[in-house]
Amino acid sequence: MDIISIDELHDLVQDMGENSLILDVRSPEEYSAGHIEGSQNTPHEEVRGISEDLKSYDKVYVHCKMGGRAKMASEALTNAGLDNIVCVGNGGMERWGQMGWPVKQ
Repeated sequence: MDIISIDELHDLVQDMGENSLILDVRSPEEYSAGHIEGSQNTPHEEVRGISEDLKSYDKVYVHCKMGGRAKMASEALTNAGLDNIVCVGNGGMERWGQMGWPVKQ
């Protein structure tokens, strides 16, 4: 499993292919308050339930608010046999907002 920063994810978003997914593992309430456009929300406790669906993507970028839940979710998905997981373990939506990058509500 690769680990990148939220800054690196921001740099990748513009050129991200259709077969990549940004998976936001925060709570639905946090997601509703603001998220990266095009991301999918599944709380970190529930990611194993969608592991089969995630196998179809080339890359799944897993992020949260600060990095802790992203690491837990990424480990759960890797343990479920996925090899396309990229953990955004350094920073998260808190830094995304601090940087003034666009959010969707």
